[in-house]
Amino acid sequence: MRSKRAYLPETRAVLTAIGAAIAAARREAGWTAQELAQRVGASVPLIARIEKGAPGTAIGTVFEAAVICGVPLFGVDASDLPRLAQHQASRLALLPQRVHQRTPEIPNDF
Repeated sequence: MRSKRAYLPETRAVLTAIGAAIAAARREAGWTAQELAQRVGASVPLIARIEKGAPGTAIGTVFEAAVICGVPLFGVDASDLPRLAQHQASRLALLPQRVHQRTPEIPNDF
């Protein structure tokens, strides 16, 4: 039996916000949930879960639905996403590949 995972309120808020934005964009485009499901390559119940902000949905599917509906991700237009991805990859390349646990400092106040 799977236990329910607790999500932070901020995580729930983001899921609700993107789900509502996808639902609004879909309706503004005049698409049914079935039409969006076909465009995304998903089921109608999955689209319903995305639009309700249900956690546990594959992030790739959520982003695919958002891009198809024209919902901006990361505050940029879809045409700017490749540049943003390259920028983040360059930033990541400058950081160490591994992070080691820091050893606690030994107090020397004796």
